[in-house]
This record gives sequence, structure tokens and C-alpha cells, in this order.
Amino acid sequence: MSLLPSSPDISPDSEPRVVGLDSEEADELMAALSSQTARRILAALHDEPAPPGELADRVDTSLQNAQYHLANLEDAGAIEIVGTAYSEKGREMSIYGPADSPLVIFAGEKERASGLRAAVSRLFAGFLALGVGGAVVQSLFGEGLVGGPSAPGGASTDRAEPTPEPSATPGDGDVGAFGAAERTPEPTSAPEPTVTPTSEATDVATETADGLAVLFGGGMPPGLAFFLGGAIVLTIVVGVTYLRSRPR
Repeated sequence: MSLLPSSPDISPDSEPRVVGLDSEEADELMAALSSQTARRILAALHDEPAPPGELADRVDTSLQNAQYHLANLEDAGAIEIVGTAYSEKGREMSIYGPADSPLVIFAGEKERASGLRAAVSRLFAGFLALGVGGAVVQSLFGEGLVGGPSAPGGASTDRAEPTPEPSATPGDGDVGAFGAAERTPEPTSAPEPTVTPTSEATDVATETADGLAVLFGGGMPPGLAFFLGGAIVLTIVVGVTYLRSRPR
């Protein structure tokens, strides 16, 4: 079903909704989600809000069945009307979307629900900040530190040339061919290879690049290493804070 351009306000709350398992809200929600079709409709709305006709096509059911489950989910507070759109015939249609994103069903004491809601909110906000920080770190340090063609060590190594080996002169070979019985030719000493400053600078640059690569996770992109490390620390801190603050 094609829709004419419209400007629906599709902006569900980012605050997670925590529902206690023994609450009246949970009873209504469980009743509305008892059907597999209803669960598929709710999952489809979390992917993308849509009108009833489009939802019926996406979950492979009839329009009447989709409208029935949409009404039950709306009564349970799981979905809501987030905008309007118009069909090819100019008929106004409601666009449904999730009322809360994400939805958490909590089993435990009611006093702990508010603490869990706050902990989940802090986690989502922290992950968002870590994602932005990881993108900044990757843009600043993502090139030239963890291998690749632009590494300083790889560019300088190609310019280092080995010292040529000394070769025997033709004169000495002729004397040895005609006068071997009279005298033995003295062996010529090969010159010692000299160490150029370029080779030393190349070694230092290579060791520095290797150290930075180890610092950023042994080849892992620095932005990803920043995000994973921060996510682990954030999860531990939020978990410990929640365990200490919950009622006993």
C-alpha cells in the first residue's frame, strides 16, 4: 500500500518502561501478547511504525485480525498512535508505534522497579556517550597506528638498501692464472658494511608503531577498543551501584 507524503510525529519515548510481573499492567500486557500474531505485530512496530494495512501485510494476516490485536495492544499500553498518513484515495490512516522503547518486564519487589528503571536508563545513556566517544577516537587515531600501508615503519623499510658485496678485480685473477708457481696472490679483505642512520631510524619507528598497536588492543581498531573497554567498566559500575542501592 503506497502512502502519500505526510509528516507524522513518530518519536516514542526513549525512557525504558519497566513493568512488574505481579502488577495489573503485566496482566493486561500478558493477555494482549498471548497470541503469536500479536507478538509479531509488536515486534514489527518496534522495527518500524506502520498503519494497520501495512502491518497486516508484514505479518501475513488479515486486516480485521491486525486491527483486533492493535486494539488490545493499545489498551495494554504497549503501542500508541504516533502519527497519521494518507492512502492513494486520500483517506487518513493512523500510524501505530511502540509506546515505550524498550519494554522491560521485571520480576521482584515493587520498590526495586524504580531502581532498575534508573539503572537501565543510565546504561543506555552511557552506551550512547561511549558510541560518540569511540567514533571520535577512531577518527583521530584510526589510521596509521595499527598496521596498514600508511604505517611509518612500512614506508621507511623500503628505502633501506643493503651494502653491495665487494667483487674480485680482474687483475688478480690473471696473475693467478699465469704465475701460480712463482707466487701466491694475497687475499683481498672485504670492506665492512656500514650502518646508515636511515636503518636506525626505521627500527625506532617500527618499534614505536608496534607499541602503539599493542596499546590499542593488538590490532583492534582504537575506536572499538575504547567502546568495549568503556562498556565493560560502565556495566560493572552501574551494576554495583544498583546492587548497593536496592532495598534489602
